[in-house]
Amino acid sequence: MYDRTLPGRLFLGLKRLLGDPAIERLSVFERHYRIVALLTPILTHMRESLEQELSPPLPAIHAGRPVTFEGRAGSRNPVAVARLAEAYEHAGFHIAEFYPEPVAATLSWLHGARRSEQGIALTVDFGGGTLDLAAVRYDGAHFEVLATNGVALGGDRIDQLIFEHMLFPELGKNERWVREVDGRQVDTLFPFQEFESGLLNWQTTFLLNQNYTRAMVVDRLSRGGEGAEKFQRLLDLISFNYSHNCFQAIRRAKAELSTRSETVIDVPELNLTVPFRREQLDAILLPALATLRERIDTLLPAAGIASTDVSVVIRTGGTSEIVAVRRLLEDLFPGRVEGHDPFTSVACGLAIANFAGSHCRLS
Repeated sequence: MYDRTLPGRLFLGLKRLLGDPAIERLSVFERHYRIVALLTPILTHMRESLEQELSPPLPAIHAGRPVTFEGRAGSRNPVAVARLAEAYEHAGFHIAEFYPEPVAATLSWLHGARRSEQGIALTVDFGGGTLDLAAVRYDGAHFEVLATNGVALGGDRIDQLIFEHMLFPELGKNERWVREVDGRQVDTLFPFQEFESGLLNWQTTFLLNQNYTRAMVVDRLSRGGEGAEKFQRLLDLISFNYSHNCFQAIRRAKAELSTRSETVIDVPELNLTVPFRREQLDAILLPALATLRERIDTLLPAAGIASTDVSVVIRTGGTSEIVAVRRLLEDLFPGRVEGHDPFTSVACGLAIANFAGSHCRLS
């Protein structure tokens, strides 16, 4: 039985922390847990579910991984892979190979289309956490990986950019703060920068709910005047930890702009509705699109090919559904872009690699 009154903590995006050697443990109700220890129960549940369908022992598996993990150190890839390998081992899995996710997506495309021709595929896997690319030469079911490339840029970062551009002004950014300090009147911008990191990382928003930060908001709110409503929203957000609700609203609106030209970012908990047009999203995306273009320009010569050698561009991952991303790829490779299972292509490719065994080994 479970006591539903017990406190809980929600974890999302643990994979984003794997490559940062400075983050070894996370605090959960004043107890510290290694990241590996938090991943292991998830993988254990997966193994137990598989064993209900397959008789143990399970065969060695092909496990997915980004081409480039998130992290600040040059050692982020080996650190992340080592942590993943340890978690898989504790969970009772045996790893045949860590498989780059865009290669797995390419494999699922090859299998699903039952290709018999030859060609070169450029796979663009633009997901929630990373942008991963692979150039793959294929001949029917046989393939050769020519090059891979990746960067820690995905939908999560784009959501943060939308938060900055669309919601920060509705929470007090750029508003004035007039107060008395040591007997004289001081008029400055409200120090919104003190709140930005906490707002953009909803896992740590609760840290803003302390005397130092609350006192600033309460004081500015008590002054009334223009902008007071914005600071009431900011106070409610940090008091009730509504940052995650903001991100949910942003993701809904972002997805809607893939099929319509305008929508709203609606956060009822803050009594906030912000109009959001596709043109605004396109402007916010300009740096991300420049990064995508730069990654492609880097990958092609590394693979020893030109853009004209690419037979097909496989577009996958949730962020690849954004209109501006689709438009950029079509401009670069007109008539050769195919959307492919944005949310399941990697998992399908890994399943195929498991089934095919040594025929899909990368080394």
